[in-house]
Amino acid sequence: MREIVHIQAGQCGNQIGAKFWEVISDEHGIDPTGSYHGDSDLQLERINVYYNEATGNKYVPRAILVDLEPGTMDSVRSGPFGQIFRPDNFVFGQSGAGNNWAKGHYTEGAELVDSVLDVVRKESESCDCTGSGMGTLLISKIREEYPDRIMNTFSVMPSPKVSDTVVEPYNATLSVHQLVENTDETYCIDNEALYDICFRTLKLTTPTYGDLNHLVSATMSGVTTCGWLVDLT
Repeated sequence: MREIVHIQAGQCGNQIGAKFWEVISDEHGIDPTGSYHGDSDLQLERINVYYNEATGNKYVPRAILVDLEPGTMDSVRSGPFGQIFRPDNFVFGQSGAGNNWAKGHYTEGAELVDSVLDVVRKESESCDCTGSGMGTLLISKIREEYPDRIMNTFSVMPSPKVSDTVVEPYNATLSVHQLVENTDETYCIDNEALYDICFRTLKLTTPTYGDLNHLVSATMSGVTTCGWLVDLT
């Protein structure tokens, strides 16, 4: 058995994560209430990779949702699959990092990381195996606690054509160092390339974040079904 504990952190991570769970649930025939309505036994064959089976034949994503402010969590809850997540797995603070990597990694994030690790520990114990700086801090702590587990990250790289936040290049530089040091596989997704795909390939005149997140979700879904990824264990 190969279970995946899925952690989505920050506004971008949670927006992509929400779309990701729509894609995965559709592949497995799971509706927004967690009930199975598929048409093939193959959809249930590996469902335990991403879902825990709860009472009443309901399937709950093995997901942990993290942010330094509650707004993103509220958006996920009110989304199409917002009710499918375990309520205890929403972990959030009350003040954001204001695009400041140091605040997310050393102050606000540091105050929240123990709560996140508690949830990670609970999810890991149920298995058959053991943007802002908040995400990189969390990754380093998880690596300390689970040194023999494979950890993959999917990170969106900034582009001046997409966002005008001045500190984004600095935050990305600081984050990539932590990702390379603490993860086994680091997937860097170019924000500008996502827009180019929407414009040139999909012929969308005004791509939304939902369109971009769907592209990232398809990539994540494809990577986690690759046979070579399992062989690494």
